Amino acid sequence: MATFVLSLHSSPSLLTSAQALFRFASAALKLGHRIDCVFFYQDAVYHAQTGLSLPSDQLNLGELWQGLKDHNISLFVCSTAAEQRGVEVDTSRFNDAGLAEFAMKTSKADRWVQFK
Repeated sequence: MATFVLSLHSSPSLLTSAQALFRFASAALKLGHRIDCVFFYQDAVYHAQTGLSLPSDQLNLGELWQGLKDHNISLFVCSTAAEQRGVEVDTSRFNDAGLAEFAMKTSKADRWVQFK
């Protein structure tokens, strides 16, 4: 089976990208594929914001990300992008990473899939 690295580039306000990533990851896992990590880049670093609060009638993104983490999928946040945006990362769920670590992960994966 294939190994995937996924990256998310859009902010929490664009729920369709996060939903698409989660649906893709869920389907891949059901088919026996491996998801090595999800890398949050550009405005997607806001997903890792400590105390992120969205309206109660919206999709609970925290539950989505925790669901992936429960499948032993690493959730990496671009430390530079987070710093540039003043995002304090929720370290209980997300790990800081740089583009070099992301490049190493993608070079070892069979496929890299972006969600923008």
